[in-house]
Amino acid sequence: MKIRFSYGVEWEPVNLKYENRMMTYHDSAFIPTTFEIHWLSIINSFVLVLLLTAFLSVILMRVLKNDFSRYMDVEVDNEGLAEDESGWKLINGDVFRVPPYTLLLSAASGAGAQLCTTVLLVLLSALLGIFRPTKRGAILTSFLVMYSLTAFVGGLVAGRLYKQLDGRNWVWNIICTYLIFPLPLFLVFCFVNTLALVHGSMAAMPITTIIVVACLFVFVNFPLTVIGGIVGRNLTDRFEPPCRTKKQPREIPQDGPWYHNSLLQLMMAGLLPFSAIYVELHYIFASIWGHKVYTLFGILALAFLMLYIVTSFITVALIYFQLAREDYHWWWRSFMCGGMTGIFIYAYSFFYYFQRSNMAGMLQGSFFFGYMGIISYAFALMLGYIGFSSSFSFVKHIYSVVKCD
Repeated sequence: MKIRFSYGVEWEPVNLKYENRMMTYHDSAFIPTTFEIHWLSIINSFVLVLLLTAFLSVILMRVLKNDFSRYMDVEVDNEGLAEDESGWKLINGDVFRVPPYTLLLSAASGAGAQLCTTVLLVLLSALLGIFRPTKRGAILTSFLVMYSLTAFVGGLVAGRLYKQLDGRNWVWNIICTYLIFPLPLFLVFCFVNTLALVHGSMAAMPITTIIVVACLFVFVNFPLTVIGGIVGRNLTDRFEPPCRTKKQPREIPQDGPWYHNSLLQLMMAGLLPFSAIYVELHYIFASIWGHKVYTLFGILALAFLMLYIVTSFITVALIYFQLAREDYHWWWRSFMCGGMTGIFIYAYSFFYYFQRSNMAGMLQGSFFFGYMGIISYAFALMLGYIGFSSSFSFVKHIYSVVKCD
C-alpha cells in the first residue's frame, strides 16, 4: 500500500528586518524552558565559589598571620633562630631561583595573557551588541580578529617576564610567543580540513577564507607580537627579588604525607575550577556542536569571572602549601595547577561525545576531538597564566614582608 504525504504552509507578513531574522531564536524552546534553571544553577555555583574563596582566604590569611608573627619574633630573638625558623622562610635563598625552560614559560604566559584579553574583549563586544552572536560564524570571526589585535599584549607579557628571568635569546622568545598557540591550531586545522575535503564535506573551509585568516595572522598578529616583545623588553627593569639567591640549591625533603602528592594536588587544582563552570559547559557544547543558539552572554561572563577567581585562589593556596613543605619549584607548578582545568574540559568532551551527542564516524570524531583539543589547550594556557601571575605576586609579597638574610 502506497501512502502519499503532503503538507501545507501559510505565510504571514511580519515587521522584522532581514538582518534581525535570527533574533526569533531568542524565543525558542532552548531558552524559556531552561532559562530559570540555568540562572539558578549559575547563582548556586557562584555562591559556592564565593564561599570557597572566602574559606580559603580566611584560612590562608590566618596561617600567614601566624607565620609573620612567628618570623618577626624570631628576628627579635636571634638566639632561637636556628631552632625556630622553618617552613617557607627557610627556602628564601632558593625560592627565586630561575626555573628551567624560561623561554617556554614566558612564551606560554604571553600566549595565556593574550587569550585572556581576547576572551574578555569578545564577551564585552557581545554584551554591548558590537556584533550579532546569533549570526552564524560571528563569534569565531570576532575571536580571530580580537586574537590578532591583542598580539601586542602577548608579546608585552612574554617580553617582560623573559627580561625579569634574565633571558638572552630574544628572537626565539618572540617566535615562540607567536607560534605556541597558532601552530597547534594550524596543524589540527590542516588535518581536519584535509579529511573533510577527502570526504567531500561542506565543512571544509574555502581557500579564500584560509588566505584571509593566514594574512591576518602573518600581517597583523606577528608584527604586533614583535612590537609588544620589544616594548616589554625595553620598559622592564631587571627583576630584583626580595631575597638573595644562594649559589647552591637546597635539597628538597622527599618524605611527606599522602596528600602532599604532586599529582593529587594537580587534580585538585583542576577539579575545583572545572566544577565552577560545569553547568555552563553543557550549554556551550550544545551551542557549538548542536543546533542551539547561545545568547546568554551575561551568564557566560559571570561563569568566566568565577573561573578566574577560583583558579587564582586555589593555585595560590596550593603554592603556599608547597612552599611550606620547603619545595621551591613553584614556577612551573603554578602554571600547571592553573592549566589543569583544560585537561578536565577535554575529559568532559569525551563524556559529551559518547553520552550526550549523536555524532559518530571518522569525520565527525576528528572535527570534535581535534577542535576540542585546541579549545582545551587554549584554556590551559589562559588559566595557566592566571595561576602563574597570581602565584608570582603572592610569593613576592610574602617574602618582601619578612626579613630575609
